[in-house]
Amino acid sequence: MITGAGLRSGAAWGLALAALLVMTPNARAQDARAQGQQCAAPREAKSLEHAPLHVRDRIAKGLPLKIVAIGSSSTFGTGASSPDMTYPSRLQAELKARLPGLPITVLNKGIGGEEAQQMVVRFDADVLDEAPDLVIWQVGSNSVLANHDAPGNIVREGIERLKASGTDVILMNQQFAPRILDKGERALHAVDVVTATARDTEVGLFNRFATMRFWHDDESLGFEKFVTPDGLHMNDWGYGCIAKLLAAELLDGAKLPIVMSGAASTAIK
Repeated sequence: MITGAGLRSGAAWGLALAALLVMTPNARAQDARAQGQQCAAPREAKSLEHAPLHVRDRIAKGLPLKIVAIGSSSTFGTGASSPDMTYPSRLQAELKARLPGLPITVLNKGIGGEEAQQMVVRFDADVLDEAPDLVIWQVGSNSVLANHDAPGNIVREGIERLKASGTDVILMNQQFAPRILDKGERALHAVDVVTATARDTEVGLFNRFATMRFWHDDESLGFEKFVTPDGLHMNDWGYGCIAKLLAAELLDGAKLPIVMSGAASTAIK
């Protein structure tokens, strides 16, 4: 079971959903209609650019994997119909399906409303104490919404701290959603800052912004197909597709251990 801040009990999750009003019956109906849509990414977002070599080495050796997903509300899973439908939960399920028999844990350390500095403060307790093999850091959306400067320097310092611990790092940039886009040039600049910081520090980049833009602009999906009525958070289909694409990118080029290569090769294609 996925564990982490804010996900310690079904009751806590239910209260969070009730308070935020994030999944109306209409939203669930829209999500159901989106299930038939293809989950795809544009060519420029099909690679992490800097491979998680530590993770791939552990996979090749058949060793357990521990992943920490830290971020704000779209890591916590605001907009999902249950904890099992958040992107960290779906990522764990995707990886287990593709790597049968390999022990895989994905810890959800998302807290809604946080900006980069608040997440960095939590690194010791929520990330480093867990000794993860990989950290996926979703960051940058709340600075846009609050009209704050893009957190380039803070993210850079945070990445160097994570890398010094020996873990692989993947940054996830902002979502392509109406409330982010309403910020105009400020939003585009913030996306560029997070994207460039990943490249400059030579860590993986999951280009969520480009992927969701592809769904909208190239696949002709209306926002209601993958974003909840609040105009910001993803629904079950959106989280599930992000997890599926992220799992595929994590394993692209990975060498499977002999004991599972036959069983998993079909799943990874």
